[in-house]
Amino acid sequence: MRKPKKPLPILEKVLITDAGSEGKAIARVGEMVVFLPFVVPGDIVDIQVTRSKRNFMEGKAIKFHEYSEKRVDPFCSHFGLCGGCKWQGMAYEHQLGYKQKQVTDAFDRIGKLDYQGFSSIVPSRRIQEYRNKLEYTFSNKRWLWFENGALADPDPEMRGLGFHLPTMFDRVLDIKHCYLQPEPSNAIRLAVREFSLKMAWTYYDPRNHAGFLRNLVIRTSSKGEAMVIVVFGEDKPEQIREMMEFITEKFPDLWSLYYIINIKDNDTYSDLEPVLYRGNPHLDEYLEDLVFRIGPLSFYQVNIEQSYALYKFVREFAGLTGKEIVYDLYTGTGTIALFLARLAKKVIGIEYVEAAIKDAYENSTFNNITNASFFAGDLAKTLTAEFIEANGIPDVIITDPPRAGMHEKVIEQIIAARPEKLVYVSCNPATQARDLALLKDYYDIVAVQPVDMFPHTQHVENVILAISKK
Repeated sequence: MRKPKKPLPILEKVLITDAGSEGKAIARVGEMVVFLPFVVPGDIVDIQVTRSKRNFMEGKAIKFHEYSEKRVDPFCSHFGLCGGCKWQGMAYEHQLGYKQKQVTDAFDRIGKLDYQGFSSIVPSRRIQEYRNKLEYTFSNKRWLWFENGALADPDPEMRGLGFHLPTMFDRVLDIKHCYLQPEPSNAIRLAVREFSLKMAWTYYDPRNHAGFLRNLVIRTSSKGEAMVIVVFGEDKPEQIREMMEFITEKFPDLWSLYYIINIKDNDTYSDLEPVLYRGNPHLDEYLEDLVFRIGPLSFYQVNIEQSYALYKFVREFAGLTGKEIVYDLYTGTGTIALFLARLAKKVIGIEYVEAAIKDAYENSTFNNITNASFFAGDLAKTLTAEFIEANGIPDVIITDPPRAGMHEKVIEQIIAARPEKLVYVSCNPATQARDLALLKDYYDIVAVQPVDMFPHTQHVENVILAISKK
């Protein structure tokens, strides 16, 4: 007979002391660290422990004794349920302070780095409606929640269109209004939801891999143009046409309308062919005199205003004179490479996603840039001594890896090439600090610039300039 689990304790009148890098706040009870969401440093709360390990606990606030002076009222009705915007209850100026602290903590504690030129974080000009892309999920199991013992939303309809609940792949929070993207984003989502419910079409069931409607993707440009991509889980031409015609009639000014048929068991659709139903094949986005064409599958930074601010720091740190060979590692669609190309002798971009490299070449051709070359391949295998010999020894390396940071073999090749300047852009200060620790015998960090790309979240971008010690 299984031994009953010991009840997890309630911790009373605990002071929240810090904000963590994963979006949860931090408290300390004796020697134990406790992580919990949706509270603010300075709050004093009772905590129901939900998980207990040897070195830490996780929990949730069940009673507030005192509210922090850093608190503000959340503006979104979905706060506390939706997995995004976890810091919405904290005043923006304090969010910035904890993001900057995240960078210094990583550099001091993880990398044990010596660095100079640390600048204050650059705030986002917009703290609402700053994203240019959102992806919603259709689910036949919307999330239901209770307040004071009763259903908070007693609507019997179980189909929902919104965001996945954290850690729940098969449950979706039906979104009434999202503040992340400008209109017509909400209007499109709500209209599509209402029409599909009226038509009694099935929403996707991820456990049984069945259902007609799967995803709704909305992209917007800084000029106010909108692209809609509907992902269908079944190939039903007549119903697809009905949905496309409804969107066309409801939103006649829509810039682009696509659909994708995804009958695979997984949600990825980047390997599938989008079908242009109406309108233009791409959105146009502008960076100074450059035009970037964004298709339904293109990768592009979701906060374009802050991306431009970040790219200007990259350009400043690179300090190009027109004589340099620049390598742009993890180049994506070549945005940074093309932004720098006219100031360099030549730019070499490397990226493992072939579709992104195709976009990079298309954008370089469209912008009449002839000194940029792009290569598709795994960085750890592509950036070799032979590759460098064939393409030239870099004077400057720009690197903008994913959250996991750089592969050790890539770091080894950077050390072997020893460019005069290394500009490292990161969305994860912890892995950035880890990588820079491997480079600290060869490079001095002379400038550090955090940039806030995602208000109301724990995420922070950071760009550094390192100079070779040789």
